[in-house]
Amino acid sequence: MFEARLLRSSILKKVLEAIKDLLTQATFDCDDNGIQLQAMDNSHVSLVSLTLRADGFDKYRCDRNISLGMNLSSMSKILKCAGDKDTVTMKAQDNADTVTFVFESPNQEKVSDYEMKLMNLDLEHLGVRFSASGDIGSANIALAQTASVDKEEEAVVIEMEEPVTLTFACQYLNYFTKATSLSPQVQLSMSADVPLVVEYRIPDIGHIRYYLAPKIDDDDN
Repeated sequence: MFEARLLRSSILKKVLEAIKDLLTQATFDCDDNGIQLQAMDNSHVSLVSLTLRADGFDKYRCDRNISLGMNLSSMSKILKCAGDKDTVTMKAQDNADTVTFVFESPNQEKVSDYEMKLMNLDLEHLGVRFSASGDIGSANIALAQTASVDKEEEAVVIEMEEPVTLTFACQYLNYFTKATSLSPQVQLSMSADVPLVVEYRIPDIGHIRYYLAPKIDDDDN
């Protein structure tokens, strides 16, 4: 049996908001260590990687490895039925074809459960080195290092080993900002000819990473 309980449903709701514009469906891989998700968007330009550690849940049980294929739009609609302060529990039996969401209000006055059909999705664990071309948009952004500020989360810290210039589709960068509600800070990692990594660390439970392929200039062809 699989069972994972979060004291605040808002965490799971924010995770769904952060990925549902990029993914329509995804497989949540559950084992003793926690829950992981890895999936590419339909255009194969960006990749989403999510990790929720077992020790970050109020209760976590996974008797055997299980993969839960879910329609993210349906999952998001179910989670909207929960209040932000409600406790949420995900449950699934071994070899089950459904997953159950149980919502409990803080004062236990209301308990509701919703059952959702699971999907059989092709599992494809991918590496992150890839490239693609596109014509969605581009931008020039300048950031100056400002480590000495009153609030640590407002600091801009830049570590550079060598100069790098890359072009990315603005539309995807905008999608990634949906995760800002999960973390006060974001880390960007760039290197020549490999994807941009945008990481948001979710306090006490895990992280979400986005990988975005740089656009290929015509001069490189």
